Amino acid sequence: MTANIKLIIQYDGTNFNGWQVQKKHPHTRTVQAVLEKALKCIVKEPVTLIGAGRTDSGVHARGQVANFLTQNPIPVEKWPAALNSILPPDVAVVGAEEVPAEFHATYWAKKKTYHYYILNARYPDVFLRNYALHVPQRLNFGDMREAARFILGTHDFKSFCAAGSSVKNHRRTIYEADFSIEGELIVFKITADGFLYKMIRSIVGTLLEIGKGKYPPGWMQEVLEARDRKKSGPTAPPHGLYLDRVFYD
Repeated sequence: MTANIKLIIQYDGTNFNGWQVQKKHPHTRTVQAVLEKALKCIVKEPVTLIGAGRTDSGVHARGQVANFLTQNPIPVEKWPAALNSILPPDVAVVGAEEVPAEFHATYWAKKKTYHYYILNARYPDVFLRNYALHVPQRLNFGDMREAARFILGTHDFKSFCAAGSSVKNHRRTIYEADFSIEGELIVFKITADGFLYKMIRSIVGTLLEIGKGKYPPGWMQEVLEARDRKKSGPTAPPHGLYLDRVFYD
């Protein structure tokens, strides 16, 4: 019988060209390609892995979700150890379960949480250079938090959608958008029912402009209502972004 297996995956995106297999460039290193190769070694058949989200080059994940179908399953509790014995050290499977045949990691996802890490310190930290954006200028944390409230709820987020996206519907619902401080690290946490292409990094770039004092918090609402990508701030670099969790019913 065919089994549908759901995996929880962590990866350091530094040396990956994103999640998705690039058919035009089959030798490009992607998370999906590395995992599919490992799965094929175990089940002895081609495997297509379906991910909950397509993270970009340099973006990390603590809780990416993916599923695949196989005719040759092993006991479900053995999947993490079996895969981790083959996988490179910058990707790991931390959970597995058998799910209904109709489960689809992409289409069944109800909402996702991402974190963006900012090191707000005078000097860079060499150990965080691939994992947090270094901003030496002191940021106004209160203004950034106030500005983030304007994007809560359901809106047209076209102003935060990068060129290259083919989607026609730019409406998304943001359930949570707030900051916390962990020492010199500022962590932006955002949860929504879905995200547009580079939407979070565009939001973070806009918030940083406000945090640096270039614009007041209310500018966030002006950018949102403009529905014009040219009105928002720059796109923040990918290495501070983490896919933290994917929610399902």
